Amino acid sequence: MIQIGDKILSRELFTEHFLCDLPKCEGNCCVFGDAGAPLSDEEAGLLVTHLPKLTPFLRPEGRKALEEQGAWVFDTDGDRVTPLVEGEECAYATFEGGIAKCAIETAYEQGVLDWQKPLSCHLYPIRVTPLKKGVALNYHRWSICEPARLLGAREGLPVFRFLKSPLTRAFGSAFYQEMELIYSELMKQESGN
Repeated sequence: MIQIGDKILSRELFTEHFLCDLPKCEGNCCVFGDAGAPLSDEEAGLLVTHLPKLTPFLRPEGRKALEEQGAWVFDTDGDRVTPLVEGEECAYATFEGGIAKCAIETAYEQGVLDWQKPLSCHLYPIRVTPLKKGVALNYHRWSICEPARLLGAREGLPVFRFLKSPLTRAFGSAFYQEMELIYSELMKQESGN
């Protein structure tokens, strides 16, 4: 484990590789799982506030799920998450050419919203776990992401570099730059220099 301030980081963020390969995985991270995407209190509030702006981007099934369940729900652990459509895909998922995409992200890209998809989605495959003091950042392995691991390895792209934008969004540019310095040191150690 590596520590930056009050954050504990798994070494796998530096040693494992990742690069989403949507044509192969088909965005299945938005489809499978036992609950919706984890949300912060702020994100849950933003979804409630901006749901009318999101409606045109949603599939009929997603709109129905949100009408019945609300903009967000509590999961079995008592955490705020996005609702699911009949226990399957995220209510905010849309499908384009058979690939799942996020309606929240699409609305952001089109300038309708000024905030991106939930941070838990943006940071994936990193999972953030609260600690007594600070947080732990761990690399999460999911079989549906095997194409991303293979493509990341072919491209030589470490997990943390794939996630530069969301890591900077979540923790700031100084934190990300510290990760780059740590990576440089790890590579020096690995090469014996």
